[in-house]
Amino acid sequence: MSQQAERRQRMKKLITLSSTAIFATIVIVLLITLASSFSRVYGQGEQVAETHVIKEYTEQGAKVIVWGFAAAAFSTAIGCIGAGVAVAYVGSAALGAVGEKPELAARALIYVGLAEGIAIYGLIISIMILTKL
Repeated sequence: MSQQAERRQRMKKLITLSSTAIFATIVIVLLITLASSFSRVYGQGEQVAETHVIKEYTEQGAKVIVWGFAAAAFSTAIGCIGAGVAVAYVGSAALGAVGEKPELAARALIYVGLAEGIAIYGLIISIMILTKL
């Protein structure tokens, strides 16, 4: 195997590893956020109605809020999963193309940016869900 092929292989592994690490970090942050929202709603008992954000909610209303937070977390998580997979494939293909023809670097960045946009769509849906709560 030539040096260029070895470098390409290492870069593909690096991109896959970095996108996996980013995905894992995002999922962990979302799970922590989800756990804190569950503990905030269920942990305070009757004090939930006394907060300035949640007013006079019954137990059913608290469950709706918890499921709203869960839906927001899952929409962001699924968007980030899709973006991680897309960036892994597009990034490795883009680096292969740039290795062959360096003048394609600007086009390759555009495609990687489009793949990252999937995560932003999930985040926008989450913000829309949270504003309706």
